[in-house]
Amino acid sequence: MYITRRERFSAAHKLSKEEWSDEKNLEVFGKCANPNWHGHNYELFITVKGEVNPETGFVMDLKLLGEMIKERVIRHLDHKNVNLDTPFMKGQLSSTENICIAVWEELAQPIADQGATLHYIKLQETENNYVEYYG
Repeated sequence: MYITRRERFSAAHKLSKEEWSDEKNLEVFGKCANPNWHGHNYELFITVKGEVNPETGFVMDLKLLGEMIKERVIRHLDHKNVNLDTPFMKGQLSSTENICIAVWEELAQPIADQGATLHYIKLQETENNYVEYYG
């Protein structure tokens, strides 16, 4: 059985590599390299899988999953600068792909500790762009 929880957050970031010139960052990352940052209203989908507990009827308690996501992920991202304010993104390029991988790393073990398995994460950056990650 698979079950999905959706959360939302708004965050700013900039795609750039410090070792590159402003011109090269602009060439590679386009307007996403804006020196004054830019922001998105993200949607985060966390899908877990497992057996249905015959006592509760749950794969995992969605209230607990929501609390876990908010504590371990959303509070570090929502209304923050991903490049500067988010501990689990320090030293990484703040692409949607890398954010998704970092979120996986924050959640996989705590979900496993609850008897479920993190199946996949979808992070939607814009209405046209999203990534999916299966670990």
